[in-house]
Amino acid sequence: MPDTIDALVEDLSNQDRDVRKAAEDSLVTLGPPCIDRLLPYVYDGQPTARRLRAESVFQRLGGDALPRLREIRAQGPGHLRAKALTMLVDLAGAESLGERDKDAVDRLVRIKLLSELPVKVPSEAGRWLALPAERFDDALSVLELHDLKAVTTVMGVAAATKATGSISFQSAKGEKRTAYRVFITPEFENWLTGARWRLLWGNSFLDELDGFILAGKISERCGEAHFYVIDPYNGSESWYVARDGRSVRGYSTYAHPQFSGEPLPFEIERREDSMDDEEEAALYAEGVPETLTAADSLSAEPGPMLADHTHGHGWLATTHADCPNSRFPGALPI
Repeated sequence: MPDTIDALVEDLSNQDRDVRKAAEDSLVTLGPPCIDRLLPYVYDGQPTARRLRAESVFQRLGGDALPRLREIRAQGPGHLRAKALTMLVDLAGAESLGERDKDAVDRLVRIKLLSELPVKVPSEAGRWLALPAERFDDALSVLELHDLKAVTTVMGVAAATKATGSISFQSAKGEKRTAYRVFITPEFENWLTGARWRLLWGNSFLDELDGFILAGKISERCGEAHFYVIDPYNGSESWYVARDGRSVRGYSTYAHPQFSGEPLPFEIERREDSMDDEEEAALYAEGVPETLTAADSLSAEPGPMLADHTHGHGWLATTHADCPNSRFPGALPI
């Protein structure tokens, strides 16, 4: 059988798509005996056909692969142990790890947190909430977040925007529920006002529960909250400010009208500063349409964050007490 497995692994990179697919199907059929020969090709940093097919085999094996992966973690061979750890988390979350591995990962996160500055959050695309850092506990209560776990910003952004963002599960009461995972950033100091803000990322959470509604709920308890959207695919941007539970000001590319509410002070200032430039004057005649400009003036503009304006660390959290972070599948960078 070893020769058969080696031949099938070789076929995963065949130029013929049908051959690659047949090899993957055969390896899935053979099951766990293939694991040792497939592991060297996963997570190798290159999106090759062999790597993608090998990782697909593991995804299709699912829980059947876990016992052998745990054996490798405990007994070796040594050169496969690191990839076995990553694959375990990718398939079944951190709860699939033994206590020694869990402690090792937690220790690595703590070490990384000591020297993670400066940090960076996505600025090219995405959607995020901004909430007053001083009202963090109130925001957690409003959003009903649980299982706060200290994480690096790299880890948190990946969890909230790239990895699995929601899972269905059965609650302690036997009810079918959906839990979402979110990342709350460190505190970022606004360059203009000195006020500190935290940003909340979580694509599934904000899409399913509506970031505009969530901003309103947070503002009712915390005084103010914002929701921002940058969507390059559709060529649209949105920003929204809520205070004390009321909509104060907003902009959306495809809304009619595009602006709602009265212009805010930073918009009036921007309009006045642009009066000498005809093109800018036309752009800012009704207000500020750029999401990043609004975020920069109102809370914190995403992107590379100044170390001197960054305080504390970020947190991962979930929306249900019965579904901790450790249950979410997907290996995360630290």
